[in-house]
Amino acid sequence: MEVHVELGTATKMFCGCPTGFGAEPNTQTCPVCLGLPGALPVVNEKAVESAIRIGLALHCTITPHGRFARKNYFYPDQPKNFQTSQYDEPIATDGYLDVLLDDGTTWRVDVERAHMEEDTGKSLHVGGATGRIHGASHSLLDYNRAGVPLVEIVTRTIHGAGARAPEVARAYVTALRDLLESLGVSDVRMDQGSLRCDANVSLTPSGSPVLGTRTETKNVNSLRSVEVAVRHEMRRQAAVLLAGGEVVQETRHFQEVDGTTAAGRKKETAEDYRYFPEPDLSPVAPDPAWVERLRAELPELPWERRARIQASWGVSDEEMRDLRNAGALDLVAATVDAGAPADQARSWWVAYLTQQANSRELTLAQLAISPAQVARIIALVADGSLNNKLARQVVDGVLAGEGEPDDVVAGRGLAVVSDDGALQHAVDEALAANPAVAEKIRGGATKAAGAIVGAVMKATRGQADAAKVTELVLKACS
Repeated sequence: MEVHVELGTATKMFCGCPTGFGAEPNTQTCPVCLGLPGALPVVNEKAVESAIRIGLALHCTITPHGRFARKNYFYPDQPKNFQTSQYDEPIATDGYLDVLLDDGTTWRVDVERAHMEEDTGKSLHVGGATGRIHGASHSLLDYNRAGVPLVEIVTRTIHGAGARAPEVARAYVTALRDLLESLGVSDVRMDQGSLRCDANVSLTPSGSPVLGTRTETKNVNSLRSVEVAVRHEMRRQAAVLLAGGEVVQETRHFQEVDGTTAAGRKKETAEDYRYFPEPDLSPVAPDPAWVERLRAELPELPWERRARIQASWGVSDEEMRDLRNAGALDLVAATVDAGAPADQARSWWVAYLTQQANSRELTLAQLAISPAQVARIIALVADGSLNNKLARQVVDGVLAGEGEPDDVVAGRGLAVVSDDGALQHAVDEALAANPAVAEKIRGGATKAAGAIVGAVMKATRGQADAAKVTELVLKACS
């Protein structure tokens, strides 16, 4: 498995151009990332730091003296005709990642290397039905992405997975994405290409130590697609071999529509790339003290954090899975950290706030409300300043940009009415307006008090303390 991670740095790997996603084509370029004559690269220190953090989190050895190389090949979206990468001296080597499979077993995936490099530009093929070059009338080139920092993480051959290889592949990329996100080195948006997976698959006769010819399925961009692509490629190669054919070493493209792969180009070997040391960049020799400081600053592993949170909140595996699938886990945890009870924080994020996100076609994280603000609203309900109905109006106000929860309460006049005098007056008016109901209550039909309480709540625009109103109604009719 080869996973390319776009690092979340503000600028590119070797120049000061910004890296923001979605900018107008070719507006984030300069002579360095366009490979113009005489332009000299300078290494991005933050990218090196991120690469070291990734290596440490994967239990790798950090290379004390590494260097960049030129990987020579021509593609229209590679403006220099070579890619500045690392070849024989990567930043991190010999690590591993333990991943959890569906049946609860753990599979260790050995990591061969993690190396730094730069991304290519992007080709947009116009006029075809598939968005690929075949059938297109012309192509457009956007070099904004050229030079964006990448770390490529390459596993060793994953032996012995057999029929479970697709599951192992998905579990590995899932765990790796979680780890990278927890490190804060990338937004790991597979839909935007921040995390891209290449799956190398080969079959071998049972019991044979010799690997068969491999294919490389490029740029698979979802966790589900990783599993589907590996499974399809296993079956495709098996069909070729069983029919007496030979598997061709090539790159292949995953087809999202039907879950198949299509042939790309014949796969080059390392010799074809004519690697040689990059003459314009000094070797990378991180200070050991810096490396150890970064090691000490590594965050809690995401699966260990989830286990701790689950035990602390007392939620089931299914509830925990639902929180993760909804993208609510970190938001709920931050709300709890801000002082809210876990059950109430979960309730708000997975119920009303999820409804608001869906209606706006946003993710929960994109909602214009912070965990601290949700915690404050929960606190206002707890101390009796708001009831749940009013609290939802406060959420609406925060989402509408009306300020902090307390500002919305004051601006909209939403505080619960709990003054005995004001409530008694509202109760007296409701009883006078509904004499038949009042008589039923006096006759012992205490459930009828609900109608009077409802009338008072309507009169106070839902701002009365319902429990206090009920108490006053029953007292007045006793």
